[in-house]
Amino acid sequence: MDVSFLGGPQPQRGIGVVAPFDFALDRELWRWVPDDISLHVTRTPFVPVEVSLDLARMVSEHETLREAVRALSAVSPEVIAYACTSGSFVGGVAGEMSMTTAMTQAGEAPAMTTSGALLEALRELDVHRLAVITPYTRSVTDSLEEFVRAAGVEVSGRSYLGLTREIWRVGYRDVVTMAREATAADAPDALFISCTNLATYDVIPQLEAELRIPVLSANQVTVWKALRMIGKTAVGPYQALLDPAARASLEALSGLPPLPAAPAPEPYAATAPAGEEGALEAGSAGPVFPEDLGGGRQAG
Repeated sequence: MDVSFLGGPQPQRGIGVVAPFDFALDRELWRWVPDDISLHVTRTPFVPVEVSLDLARMVSEHETLREAVRALSAVSPEVIAYACTSGSFVGGVAGEMSMTTAMTQAGEAPAMTTSGALLEALRELDVHRLAVITPYTRSVTDSLEEFVRAAGVEVSGRSYLGLTREIWRVGYRDVVTMAREATAADAPDALFISCTNLATYDVIPQLEAELRIPVLSANQVTVWKALRMIGKTAVGPYQALLDPAARASLEALSGLPPLPAAPAPEPYAATAPAGEEGALEAGSAGPVFPEDLGGGRQAG
């Protein structure tokens, strides 16, 4: 059968994505992407280091980023996105800007990072008080808080899991629990869920409805910013950053108390393999690591 009348595949516009070597959520990134956009994902070289400040520095070294951008340049993306939160906040606000400059200079397309996208999203939503939740250890969570404060935004509360590996296994139930803890004491303007290796797409609308504030996540702001740079809109129904109707609804409910807690969606069976360090035990508040003794999860 002659199919030449079809004229070939529909034109695609490309976004280059530089991710850490352990990034496991390619499929989630695609959920925010319109049909006429392709994601071209490359990873940084493997290093035998668990999730930590040291790893964040290694996967954000300028030469590593330049090599990744050069590889992506072969498919001519219109923008380059560095999809790693800790890697882009570990050097502070100045470090994030330096990374963006290094990537832009290495290729022919403009570049951006997850943490830079977070700051733009906070400006977009006029956020002055932010609750943050992370899967990280205390030291990495501290670094995120320092980054946000340096950008002029107050951190009103936080909660973290203390994980150093296999973060992609964390389920929505744990995300919801952290969100409730981080927002319990004070009323923030928004909540940020950090780490591009933490699944969040389905849980954002539920948390926004319950907490009555915008909920941002690392992968969400990354795709939102990258698409915005090429004049496109991310796909995210009932997410305030992306959906004007959802944002208007939250603004109308501003100042009202949160709704009663609802059960969390459960797309994953477990947060980590049973018996491994870092796995959540039944009935526990979270994994305990040496640096976290005295308060693995922390609110306030």
